[in-house]
Amino acid sequence: MSPHLQVWRWHVTMTASILFRFTIGAASVGAVFLVAWLAAVAFGPEAFDGAAAFAGSPLGLIVGFGLTVVLFSLLLNGGRHLINDTGNGLQIKPADLLSNIAVWGPVPLAVLFWVVLFSTGRVSL
Repeated sequence: MSPHLQVWRWHVTMTASILFRFTIGAASVGAVFLVAWLAAVAFGPEAFDGAAAFAGSPLGLIVGFGLTVVLFSLLLNGGRHLINDTGNGLQIKPADLLSNIAVWGPVPLAVLFWVVLFSTGRVSL
């Protein structure tokens, strides 16, 4: 057995790092949706109506919510990396705080964002 396995334990900074890599891949999927939307705009009103119908469907709203979580995750993790790149937040307590914000922050921020969208009438079912 490797000697590090006796002292190794899961840590929130590891979770933040893994989620950051995952969200980069998910952002690539979001880029595909963006290119599809731009193509629908370019191909005319019928294609755009189909894209708008998908975006307004329950599945489209779920995809939109997921991509909003991805966006907030990228923003929070990017901010964490920016702070760390300046040499700050590298001690255990600040690193844990920044990682907890990056791990747990995207979902409540996305929920708040979508609540605002629904409450202002910009999105509806």
